[in-house]
Amino acid sequence: MMRILVVEDEEKLARLISRVLGEEGYAVETEANGRQALMRALADEYDLLIVDWMLPELSGVQLVKRLRAAEVGTPAIMLTARDQIEDRVEGLDAGADDYLPKPFAFPELLARVRALTRRPWSEEKDGAILGAGDVTLDPVRHVVRHGGETVDLTVKEFALLATLLQRPGQVFTRPVLLDTVWGASPEVYANVVDLYV
Repeated sequence: MMRILVVEDEEKLARLISRVLGEEGYAVETEANGRQALMRALADEYDLLIVDWMLPELSGVQLVKRLRAAEVGTPAIMLTARDQIEDRVEGLDAGADDYLPKPFAFPELLARVRALTRRPWSEEKDGAILGAGDVTLDPVRHVVRHGGETVDLTVKEFALLATLLQRPGQVFTRPVLLDTVWGASPEVYANVVDLYV
């Protein structure tokens, strides 16, 4: 069953989208907060993201941009009341695969969902387990093993490890890790990366 994460802070619309997609046989999860959605999309595997532009804490454009920076290739449909050409270009340039202005017709949303979910978006999808040395990370089951032993990690630790394992050999700067994992919120101190690493 295909898994879809709907990131929409309008509760009524999120419920409606979930119901319509559920009736079509999709497994749907919802999230109203942009930063929480980023953590979920980094730590788990979805077949599609449906992302509203305007979200608390982290906009849909920022969310998609950060996922693409972390090389998460899950297809994303951007939903927004902003329908100027410049807005569409900004959303698509951020990494969205499709753009649907509000209000929209549900048959059109479903057609776009079908189009994006039938494309093979990741060569690693069947072997989604990430690893380095004797450490393995399974983003689907949310399990980390070191030397065969299961390791309990917090959500932030898991997101940080997933970010690092998705791009082996790459050197990450502290600001990039702060932005990707913590969202570089004003409450987060720069040395938090040092504490986690």
